[in-house]
Amino acid sequence: MTGNPKLALIAGPTASGKSALAIALARASNGTVINADSAQVYRDLRILSARPSPGEEAQAPHRLFGYIDGAESCSAARWAADARTEIDAAHADGRVPILVGGTGLYLRTLLDGIAPVPPIDPAIRAEVRALPVAEAHAALSREDPEAAARLAAADTTRVARALEVVRSTGCPLWRWQAAREGGIAERVTLRPLILLPDREWLFARCDARLATMFEDGGVEEVRALLARDDLSADAPIRRAIGVPEIAAWLAGETDRDTALERARLATRQYAKRQFTWFRNQPPADWPRAAGMPTPNLLDYFSFDG
Repeated sequence: MTGNPKLALIAGPTASGKSALAIALARASNGTVINADSAQVYRDLRILSARPSPGEEAQAPHRLFGYIDGAESCSAARWAADARTEIDAAHADGRVPILVGGTGLYLRTLLDGIAPVPPIDPAIRAEVRALPVAEAHAALSREDPEAAARLAAADTTRVARALEVVRSTGCPLWRWQAAREGGIAERVTLRPLILLPDREWLFARCDARLATMFEDGGVEEVRALLARDDLSADAPIRRAIGVPEIAAWLAGETDRDTALERARLATRQYAKRQFTWFRNQPPADWPRAAGMPTPNLLDYFSFDG
């Protein structure tokens, strides 16, 4: 064990039991729970983002939950800067910071740093984003063949990002990423745990939770969002799972049962992507916990060894 300050991390797909485990760990270790979920940063979506309830938040200090207005966007870089501040504050107070969430990009940016890519030329960005994904991938194959070989041809977002970077900066994205800066991994003693429960159990929890969200305020959250006149049509919060499905129902384009089933399907698909990412992308020596979360998982977070 190094002399670096402690940092616990609980990650995994949605509905895997991360929040309950983080609160239990915070109570047992004088900890502060720090959100690492890209939907739970928004104050407008407590229900639909499955943020901890006020009662749960009262059991231990919680940070970076619901702290951004829905009209704003939250990049991984912005969140990582805020998380560094909260981690340092927890350490200064003699508390153990506990990162909890399922947004892998956030965690990677915080721990490993961010690529120092200069601002993209707006004209180039507009040109690239207007291309059909097949054309963009074909162009990427010519201009950055390594990225094109690595990315799925139908991955609209990542293909466009790689293409706009190489066109705007003259340097491929992978080279920028090799020069990451600002990561904290080397200055903390990290104790990570990834929850990867049985998929059928996970999907059943996702389905049940969506039904509860529809009954307990999720619809009202979307109605309030739609009533805002300061929320742009492309605001990231509008893409949060449950928002477009409920919005379509409220607009009379579908019915409640269809909206619920579509939201359930979107959640299961998201959970599958998270499951795959957390199984394959983090370092191999990060413990993976299968099965349902149990209190004895707290044993993973001993900083004595």
